[in-house]
Amino acid sequence: MSLSLVIGNKNYSSWSFRPWFYLKHHGIEFDEIRIPLYQEESKAKILQYSPSGKVPVLLDGELRIWDSLAILEYLAERFPQTQGWPDDFAERALARSLAAEMHAGFTALRTYCGMNCRRPPAAKHLPEGVQPDIDRIGEIWQQCRRRHGKDGPWLFGRFGIIDAMFAPVAFRFHSYQLVTNPEAQAYVQTLLNDPDAQAWIEAGKHESEVISAFE
Repeated sequence: MSLSLVIGNKNYSSWSFRPWFYLKHHGIEFDEIRIPLYQEESKAKILQYSPSGKVPVLLDGELRIWDSLAILEYLAERFPQTQGWPDDFAERALARSLAAEMHAGFTALRTYCGMNCRRPPAAKHLPEGVQPDIDRIGEIWQQCRRRHGKDGPWLFGRFGIIDAMFAPVAFRFHSYQLVTNPEAQAYVQTLLNDPDAQAWIEAGKHESEVISAFE
């Protein structure tokens, strides 16, 4: 049964990138349905696939799964060889907590540092409320890498759902030149060096659509 992933603009849609990255990393074949966002027909087109009217949405036969984290959870169950969560019970609970924190939080960072693959890396003036988000994310990455550095380059050693969730944030740290600790910066570089992440960034750079609110 073939999979299809409905996504938005690669330049801007961080939520679309998360399941796309997971699928690509694990070599799972899927069809890509790209719907540019914030155009006159965007909502109607997305509603053909997603009852929420938002991207991403995964199509698996007649089954539709929307919301990035829900899609990642589904993929981890559908393809258990991908080992989406750590094997250890306690580590799995921690990874889920951090993924949920990413999913629901860091509003200030997401508001003032939107994902934009075309943006030349440069610092920008940010409101004071953004710094606590930067500090907390840096702390998460530092603690994870200190615990699991010997097990591999990802947050919990091997690549998992937690990395797919934080990957677009790493793009933001690079694009806006956000200052963080050495361990966190090394993790940002790991993501920027990943060939699948690079492919997404390059595709985003070559898109023609411009959404002024995200520039």
